[in-house]
Amino acid sequence: MEGVATREDNGVNHVTGDTEMEQSRETHYDHSRSWQPQHVREVAIHALETRLANDPDNVALLFERACLLAESGKFNAAKTAYIQILMLDHTHLGALNNLGTLLYQTGYRTAALTTYHEAVVQHPEDPAGHVNLANLLYENGDYEKAREHYELALQLAPTHLQAHQGLSYVLAELGDEEGALFHRQKGFECQSVITQPYYGEKAPVSVLLLMSAIGGNTPTRWLLDDHVFQVHTVIVEYVQPTTKLPPHQLIFNAISDADLASSALIDAKVWLESAFAPVINPPSSLETTGRLAIAKRFRGIPGIIVPRVTRWPKTSFIDPTTREARLPQEWHFPILLRAPGYHTGRHFIKVDHERELSTALDSLPGQDVLMMEYIDVRGADGKYRKYRVMMIGGQLYPLHLAVSFDWKVHYFTSEMAEHVSNREEEARFLARMQDVLGAKVMETLQYIQKELGLDYAGIDFTVNENGDLVLFEANATMVVVPPDADPIWDYRRPAVNRILHTAQQMMMEKIR
Repeated sequence: MEGVATREDNGVNHVTGDTEMEQSRETHYDHSRSWQPQHVREVAIHALETRLANDPDNVALLFERACLLAESGKFNAAKTAYIQILMLDHTHLGALNNLGTLLYQTGYRTAALTTYHEAVVQHPEDPAGHVNLANLLYENGDYEKAREHYELALQLAPTHLQAHQGLSYVLAELGDEEGALFHRQKGFECQSVITQPYYGEKAPVSVLLLMSAIGGNTPTRWLLDDHVFQVHTVIVEYVQPTTKLPPHQLIFNAISDADLASSALIDAKVWLESAFAPVINPPSSLETTGRLAIAKRFRGIPGIIVPRVTRWPKTSFIDPTTREARLPQEWHFPILLRAPGYHTGRHFIKVDHERELSTALDSLPGQDVLMMEYIDVRGADGKYRKYRVMMIGGQLYPLHLAVSFDWKVHYFTSEMAEHVSNREEEARFLARMQDVLGAKVMETLQYIQKELGLDYAGIDFTVNENGDLVLFEANATMVVVPPDADPIWDYRRPAVNRILHTAQQMMMEKIR
């Protein structure tokens, strides 16, 4: 059957979720074949449909058709096709795994989790299913369950690279640095260059994506559309000088957490000395975007309030005479303590009294902590607000506003889904950012953007009662994820789509 490849073997499709880590989804597409233009896939789909007219319940043909529909970007038709297969054979391994991936990619994350779980129930001996389920559990912050399924995958397939990679991320989140390093080496030593599948109609734009195995990477799943870009991921800590890299037109440096991945930024900077393609976010521009560096760069600038930040070894808090934890004399409670390199609120706590300090220090992984000044930025209604504005190619674009009664405001744990008034406030910000923030804050945002000079990054901040910008962070680790499929988020889609489209335009202009 010309134009249609069999899909018996698993391939790897790298995607990014709500975390800062690139994660993999195992599918049952054959990604090893060469790129095919859309019209070839259309001919193949038509040929399959002709055969299915005489044999409508042929599961093998239905599966081929569903895969081609998904590869062609016809996601709704592909979902229907996979569901049709599962109605005929509810245990079909390929349909379960591929439908789960398709649901994830189109914003139905809860349905994707259910589908991946069913794949594991029906095929407990399949390591790919365990990895898929673990990846989504990891993104949901359920690290213990994710660990369980990565370990089950490795029991079934001890050399499974994606399981080792995923387990390294989970163990790092759980504070097991020794275990994380072991699995990191197992996962990346033999896979330092990973070519992603491409599904576009035109010849692809080839991109080298520089990443750190430790993490601290810019999430790019939604930025680098696989119908436009052919992505070759390079893990800088493990790529060898003799490794032959694929031809490429653009380099996207995704290593962006200067606190967590500083050594990887150095590796990338050295590696790029011999590069000829244009670079998005050169490492030298990112080295001074860690939390300490940002606080130092912008503290004292009129119109910007930056919480004081310092990094201390945990042992420096211990009074040698009493063996009790004490706050340095120049600091006052409440304070914020954070383990360096973690995001989305992980290992980030508020300490209100000295009696809580020892327990707080013990609860954080690593030898050092970031100690941060707590600034009460509650509004008159008692709510905390955190704005995120993206900086792309020298322009500012609103991404979201999170509103919560909790001081630790993160969009995906805030109270946006529960309260329509919060969503209405966010909608006003997305539609009329300049009017909502005012000229003073807009000028401050433009100053920060010019000072950082990054191609792609974001700013998290709030506005105090005096109209000053209270800066939380400014760096390139910010995640942009299309909203969930629920209609309550329809108001967010234009802003997100605009950001993704603008970022793609910026990258295309780099190679012209």
